[in-house]
Amino acid sequence: MKILKKIAVLALFALIILQFFGPERNEGDVTDLKPFMEETNMPSSVAATFKVACFDCHSSNTRYPWYSNIEPISYWMADHVEHGKEELNFSEWNTYTAKRKDHKLEEIIEEIEEGHMPIPSYLWTHGDAKLSETQIKEIETWVKEARGFLSVELEKGQ
Repeated sequence: MKILKKIAVLALFALIILQFFGPERNEGDVTDLKPFMEETNMPSSVAATFKVACFDCHSSNTRYPWYSNIEPISYWMADHVEHGKEELNFSEWNTYTAKRKDHKLEEIIEEIEEGHMPIPSYLWTHGDAKLSETQIKEIETWVKEARGFLSVELEKGQ
């Protein structure tokens, strides 16, 4: 029994020490989303949905909840954000080629329709990010229009 107490005390001590360290936070300039929103002619209703359901993990502008200051939760969140930005970073939209932009827009619909986005672990604490059928239809309509704009660029060979 003494060994279990020692292990528990060591684990508690490690957790306390860990609170003084944490990963870098993903807090960039909100205006870096403007090129993406303007180029794709994003309606305000879709922008509101993306702000709640997408931008935290897929941009340089994460809104951190209070529990993100608790270690090791912050590391877990940082890993999710890093992975999300590797897949698609709306803040870096201008660096993508027209072909890549078109592909990313196509993937948005696929991921949403297949129920992969937003990820379930995000929805556990962000219930407002769960997409309704109406929101999904709005996003589908917007993506089709945005891909139409991009097809002109693709035809030009950009």
